[in-house]
Amino acid sequence: MKVLGIESSCDETAAAVVEGGRKVLSNIVVSQVKDHALFGGVVPEVASRKHTEAIVPVINAALGDAGLGLDDIDGIAVTQGPGLVGALLVGLSVAKSLAFARNIPFVGINHIEGHLTAIFLEEEVEFPYVGLIVSGGHTSIYLVKDLGDYQLLGKTIDDAAGEAFDKVAKVLGLGYPGGALMDRLAKQGDCKAIRFPRGLLGKAKFNFSFSGMKTAASQYIKKQHEDLIGGMTNDIAASFQEAIVDVLVKKTVAAAEQSDVKSIVISGGVACNSRLRARMAEIAKEAGIKTCFPSPVFCTDNAAMIAALGDYYLKSGKRSDLAMNAVARWEV
Repeated sequence: MKVLGIESSCDETAAAVVEGGRKVLSNIVVSQVKDHALFGGVVPEVASRKHTEAIVPVINAALGDAGLGLDDIDGIAVTQGPGLVGALLVGLSVAKSLAFARNIPFVGINHIEGHLTAIFLEEEVEFPYVGLIVSGGHTSIYLVKDLGDYQLLGKTIDDAAGEAFDKVAKVLGLGYPGGALMDRLAKQGDCKAIRFPRGLLGKAKFNFSFSGMKTAASQYIKKQHEDLIGGMTNDIAASFQEAIVDVLVKKTVAAAEQSDVKSIVISGGVACNSRLRARMAEIAKEAGIKTCFPSPVFCTDNAAMIAALGDYYLKSGKRSDLAMNAVARWEV
């Protein structure tokens, strides 16, 4: 089965063709980062407009790279939620139109579930495993018992980890998006220079809280003299990153130990963070647990993970109808 995947939940317009639920024939992603950088964050109205402009060319590019036409597509999978409603509706409208015009079966996919199972595009992982989804909009831990069978173990009660990175980076004057810039600067800094708080570490089981950590770092930066901040930026970045990573790693490994699983899978945009990858692998190994990260291209928002999961549901007989609507908030 060749499935066309469409993703438009936030600020990436993406389309991909996946064969047999595993083989990626094409994977096209058009980012809107430059369009939102002027505003210091994603503006929903701008995102929707940019998706409208890019969606058809992106789909055509995905089909072209796969060497296929719409007549060769056996199914369509589209992100139904969670995400920005206006952005989601762009992808949904196009998916419905193609499905109706060409009589192709289609199915709506949960974006978070796509992240949880993106690892299967590159390697097999034994069920059950613990999945950490960590991005600008989400930070959650799940017990993945099988495809379609998930148990939420914990989630952020306020800001997501990626959002905390971006906001502290903005206070430092690094621009948007700040997560990748913080990671780069942190490599030149001392992660022990400043002891930032670790939100809910040792409390609330597997729930997260990053709002207080973000506020503490922002207040620290604002209290410093302007002529000193330039020389402290690397240490601040390294210390704040260490605080975020410390919480993510310890809670995720604890969840895996309690669930008695052999593997941890980390996905989402923040899963590209080099310190998170290194620390998670180190601490999990000490606990006898394998750590799996998708390649960065499959960690960030992409349509290949949507198409792969769509293959599973379409083969299982699941279908969506033309009345399907976007879902802004949707737990797996």
